[in-house]
Amino acid sequence: MGFFDSLRNFKNQIDQIESSVYNGKQSLLELYERNARLEAEIAARTKELDTANRQMLTLQHIWDMMNSSKPLSSVLNATVNSLQGELGYLHSCIAKRLVDNEGDYLQIVACAGELFGDNFLRLFSCEPSDIRLKFPNIEELPGAIDGKQIYQSTDIFNLVKSVFPDITDDTAQKFSSETKAKSFILVPLSYKHSHFGSLVVFSTREEATENELNFLTLFAKQIELAITIADLFQAVKEQAITDGMTGLYNRRYFEEFIKKEATRSARQNQKFTVIGIDLDHLKKINDIYGHNYGDIAIKAIAEVLKRNGRSIDVAARMGGEEFNVILPGVDSAGGLVVAERIRKSIEAVPLEKIGHITASLGVATYMEHSGDIDELLELVDHAMYESKRNGRNRVTLAKPVSETSWQEVAIDTFIDILSKHRIPLDIKTSKLLTNKLQEMNINNEMLYQVSDALIKTYNPEHPQDGTKQKIQLASLLAKRFDLSKESVDKLKIAILLYDIGNTMLPKELLSKTEPLTEEDRQSIKRHPVIAAREILEPISTIVDIIPIIEKHHENWNGTGYPNNLSGENIPIESQIILIVDSYCALLENRPYRPAVSKEEALKTILADANNKWSDKLAQEFVSIVQNEVN
Repeated sequence: MGFFDSLRNFKNQIDQIESSVYNGKQSLLELYERNARLEAEIAARTKELDTANRQMLTLQHIWDMMNSSKPLSSVLNATVNSLQGELGYLHSCIAKRLVDNEGDYLQIVACAGELFGDNFLRLFSCEPSDIRLKFPNIEELPGAIDGKQIYQSTDIFNLVKSVFPDITDDTAQKFSSETKAKSFILVPLSYKHSHFGSLVVFSTREEATENELNFLTLFAKQIELAITIADLFQAVKEQAITDGMTGLYNRRYFEEFIKKEATRSARQNQKFTVIGIDLDHLKKINDIYGHNYGDIAIKAIAEVLKRNGRSIDVAARMGGEEFNVILPGVDSAGGLVVAERIRKSIEAVPLEKIGHITASLGVATYMEHSGDIDELLELVDHAMYESKRNGRNRVTLAKPVSETSWQEVAIDTFIDILSKHRIPLDIKTSKLLTNKLQEMNINNEMLYQVSDALIKTYNPEHPQDGTKQKIQLASLLAKRFDLSKESVDKLKIAILLYDIGNTMLPKELLSKTEPLTEEDRQSIKRHPVIAAREILEPISTIVDIIPIIEKHHENWNGTGYPNNLSGENIPIESQIILIVDSYCALLENRPYRPAVSKEEALKTILADANNKWSDKLAQEFVSIVQNEVN
């Protein structure tokens, strides 16, 4: 091989080395570029994942709020705060679509962030809720206002001009150039297949990505669901506290409210007045025109109460044709004025076929007539029925509580029975109950508890609040027969005491499961006499109660005991005790039979009409249980 051949070989080797180095360099460069692209893609995916995670957390937060049964305003405010705080929008708000004589616009109902800037709002002396969003050239974008499409815009200048029409162009231009918001987005919100309003966000970016718009759409769907759920919660709440026929509050709400009002009244030393209203001649209306027209008359009174009430007044349908109204901060003089206005308004309403209706009203004032809620409501009822007895269509102010109330008589009687051991009760229990009765601030609830405790000594199946239920039923029934307040008071005391003779009977007799012998029956028949004569007769303050108790097992057809009285010879108070006691007994388990349902108990009551009690008493009782008692 010559010199030149060697040189050529050497050059080829160098070329190969250079080629290998170049190729290696290219591979390294490609690898570097590939790694750089991967790092950028990882960073982008990490950012997307972080955004998606924050979006999911935001949606979870909204879902938690929706399931908390909080008011809609709380849910919406929490929603926009989540959007603004976790997803970085400058401002976000929910606006409801409204149409009035000023045109079509969006009214802000919830917002987060410094919408237009707090300084800017202070300059124009307005709150976010005062802002009305009117969008420029909106007629060219019908989908934005009717809820059919997302609307994006960078025209901050014209937006500010539409919200603040009195602003100068220079101020609007200065604001739009200085604000960090570069664009705003409207996402439509629907509710019950119609346009509710819009979710509005203000962004630092001029353009929104497709992912961002997709998320905002999903976010808007969650808001729509929140509005639906909150509305359902509100509907259920209203159904629980309102009367379905009239739209007024129901008895349950009234009883809860008056307790709170009594607490507030005592704390602030401020009176409140209760007006009781009873539609006159409802039975006559039903008989002549039909029950539909009776319902029309009841609804007419409800509308009068709605029109004549202040925002702080509470009007409730207590059942049937009876209504109560609470007037916070009003004394008896003011209550009489309001009651007379209601009476005249009811009388003035013309009704189809019926003509004009009237109502009887009673008025009593807390801390003026009584400081006890139950007693106050009793006074209202008695005043209302005094109006009925005096010719109807009038207002009667309750009479002040007598010096000795029925509760005091009952308390003294129980203390006498327990302290003097007139019944076979162990000394420890007697002393415990006596101490309870001697505590200060005695009220009806205490009496009910003592009575229930005594009954449970011989009837373990006696339900909690059983005595209270009996007194409520008896009081309602007494009203149907126009009993005076004095008669109703005697009836209540008699209910507390009528079965006390059972404490004298052998316990094995009361718990017997097999059929009673004739001797057993005779022993049981003696218990009202035992209660009346052996236990109660020595107590002089209840002499006029004893005949009621002694005759509470007499039957309408004369087959009762102890004296086989019949019909009108039986005191009405005794008749009421018998039917109430029989009904409540049917609802309780007894050793010889299980409890029956309310419906079955009422069937039994009607089946015994004209035998154990009069047909009229049975009909009135069933009506009360079905329509007036919760």
